[in-house]
Amino acid sequence: MKKIIYTTVLALAIGFISTSCREKTQEEKIMEEMKDQGAEIKIKDGGDKIKMETEDTKVKIKKDDGETEIKIKSE
Repeated sequence: MKKIIYTTVLALAIGFISTSCREKTQEEKIMEEMKDQGAEIKIKDGGDKIKMETEDTKVKIKKDDGETEIKIKSE
């Protein structure tokens, strides 16, 4: 019984440690920042095209064949 408990605790600890220390990509950082500013977010093509817009900033993120293109336009 102890072996099962130890194995479960160890698996949970490893899972928690490996997911909590993950660094965010530039795309994730921009999306989080725009959400905090209250941006209107439109997602097309199953997440391949993302358009975010606030009163003074427009951001377009396009994913194509593993490459990500980010365009930021400030007024």
